[in-house]
Order: sequence, then structure tokens, then C-alpha cells
Amino acid sequence: MISRLILVPALFLSIFSCDQETAQVHELSSPDGQNKIKFELTNNSPRYSVSRGETEIITPSEMGFVLKDNDTLGNNFEITGVEETSKDETWEQVWGEKAEIRNHYNELLVNLQEKSGKQRKLQVQFRAFDDGIAFRYIFPEQGIKDSIFIMDELTTFNLKDDGKTWWIPAYHEQRYENLYEASPVSTLDTVHTPLTIESDSGLALSFHEANLTDFASMTLFPTSGTELKADLVPWSDGVKVRTTGSFTTPWRTLQIAKEPKDLITSYLILNLNEPNKIEDSSWIEPYKYIGIWWGMHIGKYTFWEGPDHGASTKNAKEHIDYARQLGIDNLLIEGWNKGWTPQWYENHMHQFNFTKSTDDFDLESVTEYGAKNGVRLVGYHETGSNIDNYLKQVDSAFALYNKVGVRSVKIGHVGSMLNMKEWHHGQYGVNYFRYILKKAAEYNLTVYFHEPIKDTGERRTYPNMMAREGGRGIEYNAWSEGNPPSHTAILPFTRFLAGPMDFTAGILDVENKQGYPGRRVHSTSAKQLALLVVVFSPVQMLADLPENYVGKPEFKFLKDVPVNWQDTEVLNGSIGEYITIVRKDIDSDDWYLGSLSNEEARDLEIALDFLDADATYEAEIYADAEGTGMKNNPTKVEISTKKVTSKDKLTLELGESGGAAIRFRKL
Repeated sequence: MISRLILVPALFLSIFSCDQETAQVHELSSPDGQNKIKFELTNNSPRYSVSRGETEIITPSEMGFVLKDNDTLGNNFEITGVEETSKDETWEQVWGEKAEIRNHYNELLVNLQEKSGKQRKLQVQFRAFDDGIAFRYIFPEQGIKDSIFIMDELTTFNLKDDGKTWWIPAYHEQRYENLYEASPVSTLDTVHTPLTIESDSGLALSFHEANLTDFASMTLFPTSGTELKADLVPWSDGVKVRTTGSFTTPWRTLQIAKEPKDLITSYLILNLNEPNKIEDSSWIEPYKYIGIWWGMHIGKYTFWEGPDHGASTKNAKEHIDYARQLGIDNLLIEGWNKGWTPQWYENHMHQFNFTKSTDDFDLESVTEYGAKNGVRLVGYHETGSNIDNYLKQVDSAFALYNKVGVRSVKIGHVGSMLNMKEWHHGQYGVNYFRYILKKAAEYNLTVYFHEPIKDTGERRTYPNMMAREGGRGIEYNAWSEGNPPSHTAILPFTRFLAGPMDFTAGILDVENKQGYPGRRVHSTSAKQLALLVVVFSPVQMLADLPENYVGKPEFKFLKDVPVNWQDTEVLNGSIGEYITIVRKDIDSDDWYLGSLSNEEARDLEIALDFLDADATYEAEIYADAEGTGMKNNPTKVEISTKKVTSKDKLTLELGESGGAAIRFRKL
């Protein structure tokens, strides 16, 4: 790790008073002086506001909690002290979209105590970064022996200006798997975070949270006008958070940028998480994989035992042969264990067995065959949201994977509620997902969750947390009306601000000729290539049937494109319309570009000034063929090469729901 730590005397950070013990107003600025947080007590109640330069973003907004029996913690405070520091360090990711990340902020810790009654203490910790602000509450240990029940968090975000937001509903049976809607802040439903806003002030904003640990996740709902309020996801009995002695909330975050594309390269969420707790992380490796997944979604295979069962020994070995032929060294076989039925996705307490194979599948035989052919099996556990059943078996299930050489496991949680009772994103779910992540680390297993709790940056602390679903993926194109072309131009500005997603791109047969009639992927094949750059994940599934890759020249890009990066830049983008991202390979001097469009064809001029100066590159270009679009010859990919330098510009001609993917190979 590279670390540079600077502590700045408090004198330079507080601008309102030299007597910090008694001052009622304190202000904190980001290192560049642009983002400012003002904290004050108004009638003994804490309030905060946020601005950038001369632009007010959040006007004075409420803080505090309501505990059991309508016990308010937030209207009887005095300031007993403040502490101010600054930090500037650079740390290295085990894997990521950027190898080294700078963590530079100024901090203000406000100590509060009730003036009368129980005289309880509460701290509010603020941090100001150049790319946004964050704060959290700390209720310190103070001799309280009874259980603490949080019934409500009073935090509000009183936006000065309205704006256009992109949102999905917070309490829907599909969890996070919904299409984004766009509407003014003032007309919102109760929504998930990240919540992205193009403010009428001209700024781009994103509300989220960081380091979600032993707490309910935060959703947002409008109160009046443009004020949003924190809404903690409840337990089934209505309590929001259960704790004893003390508690520390997740960070409430607001990322601030001049334009939406700059939100994508903000690492504020990661910086607010604890450093890596896995001392030896050498076993954590990013990878690409193929599988039987798409075949099951298009109806070629079934998850359950029967004549079309996908996870048979014979089928698994055939896919290992495909993986070896294609040069992909990981394979996911889902449905290998007992417990699958045709109703597996319905809300029941399904009884999956995580150590017993189906009658037509031999786990040891398959893993041995894979090892001989240089292909490793990716594990799969579908819990069906029967968490009690899974927790009873998790140690034996992980031990089995260790025994047969499986090093990564996909864990699914299909079902509207965990145990048919608790929200996936309530405190129960938050603690469950963290427990499984830590348990997997004990067995040197990497994990990617489906139907998960949202990402709040814990991949920094536990880098075996590779990716998760937590969004509407490409499978909806297999059996429903599908995702509109704009969906993949919205996700980078919304869902992906939280962290990596197992989006399962790379479908070359976008017309889905072997699937359900009338169902297809609403994109060109070139756009599918571009998604392997636009969509960041350290585990990337090449999701098409493997036979659709054989003999296809464009598959070379899917094979070549890395899953771990030295650096990332966003060259252009407009939410729901288009985006172009370039990433530098961590293991070479090569850069990769992905560009995609919504339902409109468009030409984008790209400056290549991200390339090294005084160097020549060969650009391997995979683009929509002339006249190609989603509805016209969508699988036609034109492949060409061209020598370029950092002084050149390229024009990308994107078809309707089209794309372009480029490898820049340094000569």
C-alpha cells in the first residue's frame, strides 16, 4: 500500500469561531475549497447544509433519530466539543477499475449531548471531499444496558433545486430488478440509492451510502417539494434497527460533479470503507467465465432434473471442452445439486441441499475433468431465500468446494423476502450477506451475490466480494419484453455508481434464434462487445451459448478484454443516451474502449489524448457494420485495424442501439 497521511490543525478548518467548544455553527470545506458543509444547532436541534462554490445544494436539513416509545434523539442538544482533521493517502486496490486511489478529505467531528433528561451523547462525523460530502452518526457506549430500537432516522436532504432523477422503487418484490424511470425530484416514489440527479442548478448529484454494516439500508422518499427523507428498511415487526450499547450508522453520501460522467470516476464510496482486512489476498483473482446460464434462460436447459437438465455430467464436460477451445478458463454450472424443482423461483421455503449432487451429475468427476483441461468450475448456491436452510449447511458446502478445487461461488437469493419474512435490504439481510462474505473468506472463496443487498463499497474491506447482481440484468431479454436500448446507457450513471455488477453481457446471437419466439436482446452484437468495457466487474460472464462464439472473429475481443484495470476514464456520456469509457489494462500498455448508444444511431468523435504521447498504437476496431442497427442486420460486426497516436481523433459510427469496442495495442 502507498500511504501518505497529513494531519491538519483544526485552526484552519473552522471559519466561524475560535472558541470551538461553545460555537453553535461550524463549517467544513473540501481540500479544494469547493464543497462545503455547514453544521449548526437551531433551537437545540442539529441541522446541516451543503454547497459547492456559490451554489447551494442542500439547505438546512434535519438530523437525529426516533427510538422506541417515540423517544426523540435530536431536539435537546448542546455542542460539547469539535475535532477537526485532514487526511491525504493513496491506497492500492486488490483489483478494480483503478489500481491506486487517492483518499483526500477534511473531517469535522461534532460531539453533542442532551442538555437535560437522559443526557445522552451523540457524535456526527462529517467528511468533505473534492468529489462530494459524507456524514454518519456515532452513538457511543455510555452505560445503556437496555436494547436500543431505532424506529426512524430523521435525516433529510432538503434540496435547494429540483432536477431530473433516475430511480427504481424501493419496496418492490423484484428487489432492485426494475427499469429506471426519470422524473423530477418533487414527484418521486420511495426509491433505492444510488439516486442520480441532474440538478436544475447545473450540477450532477448522486445520493447513496457507504460501509453499510449491522444497520438497515437507507432508501429515500419525498416529504414535500424537493426535500428527501431517509427511510430505513424495517424488520417484519416495524423496528428499523436493533442494537445494544452503541451504534454507528453507514455514511450518508452525496457525490457532486459538474456533469454526470464525472460521477463514474468518483471513488468516494470506496474511500469511506475500512481498509482490506484480508492479510493474504493472493488467492483473490478476477476472471472471465462461460456457462449454461443463457441456455436455461432461453429454455434450452432446465435448472431441475429431467431430460433437459443443464447440469448433467455429460453437458458439463462438453462445456469444459468449449471453454478449452475458446481459451476461457472458468465455467459456471448451475443446478448441479439436489432441491431444484420447476417452482424453484416461487416464494417458498425451498429445501436445497448444497453437498449432494443430482443423480446425473458427478461433482468430483467434472472438477477433475476441468482441472485436466485447464478449466476451473465456478460454484453455485441458490438459497431460494431460505436462509435458515443455507446457514445450517454453509460450512459443509464451502468445505466441499475447497475439497474439489472450486475457488469462487455465485450465491443466489431468489424470493421476495429472506425466509419469506424479511427484506433483503433490511438489517437482517445486511448482516446475513456480510456474514456469508466473511465466512467465504475463511475458506478462501471469492463470492458474487445475486438478489443481494446493494453494494456500499465493502469490496475494499473484503475484496473477496467480487461483484453482485442488484440490478436488472440481460436475462430479462430472454423471456420478457426485455430491456430497452436506453437501459445500458442509464446503468453506468446509476446502479454502477454503487459498484461492480454481474450483468452477463457478451451475447452475439442478439436475435436469440434458439430461444423463445419473439424474445431478443435489444442491441447489436457490437454493443455487446462494448459492454465488456462499459460494465465494470472483476468477474465477467461471456453469457451466450458457447457454440455461438466458435468461429466468430469478433469473439477475439471478448477473449482479449481484461477484467482488471490500471485506470479508467469516461470520455463522454449523457444519461440514457450514450456513453464512451476507456480503461487501461493493468498488465500491459494496452487501452480498451467501449462506446454504446440508446435507440438512436449517432456519430461520436473521440479524442485519443488518453494514449501515451510519442507512441504509436494499433487500434483493433469492432464496430457496427454500415447500415447495421438493432432492427437491421444486428449481428454484423465490422472489424478493422488502424495505426493511431494520442494526437488523433476517431469517429465512432454507432447504429441504433449500437456500439463500438476497440483495443489499442501499443507498438
